[in-house]
Amino acid sequence: MYDEELSTYALICFGQNIKVSLLDRNVSGSADTADTLINELGDYSRLSILNYLVNVKEISLTGQLVRPADLSGGDLFVRGTHILPLDKIADLFNNDKDAFIKKGQELGGSQIEYGDISLRLFPFPRVPIVLIVWSSDDEFPPKSSLLFDSSCTFHMPIDILWSTAMLTVEMMLHQD
Repeated sequence: MYDEELSTYALICFGQNIKVSLLDRNVSGSADTADTLINELGDYSRLSILNYLVNVKEISLTGQLVRPADLSGGDLFVRGTHILPLDKIADLFNNDKDAFIKKGQELGGSQIEYGDISLRLFPFPRVPIVLIVWSSDDEFPPKSSLLFDSSCTFHMPIDILWSTAMLTVEMMLHQD
């Protein structure tokens, strides 16, 4: 939402009110979680926020979930230093479903029904991310997956989607 009088954009990222001031050339928020998002994880968030504001379109979510690697250019997610640290999510929340849900709710997310436990998070209003955790058992170690709504590429190029995915993982891993 744009405020012409103040020359600011406002949006909600992970349940946090974020303001982008065109006059001050500043991205800000008022809560501790917003501070983490903007300052501690600014390498991922700032460019993603600005890119989202410039490119977002009035397109409905499809409801069809896709793996990042299946997106056009998505091989970025499975090579070299761009591999998402989803193993850290799996290890941290393996046997602590309550902590996973609590952290997700702190980030404005909601529980959904995939895997052993899952969340739908909204780093941006039109770019939801689904995180799924499968707990370990006698045969398999814990595993975590990240999925996008298939409409995501209408709003962001693949490199910004990667940054948004990293931001999501880091926000879930961040300890207060």
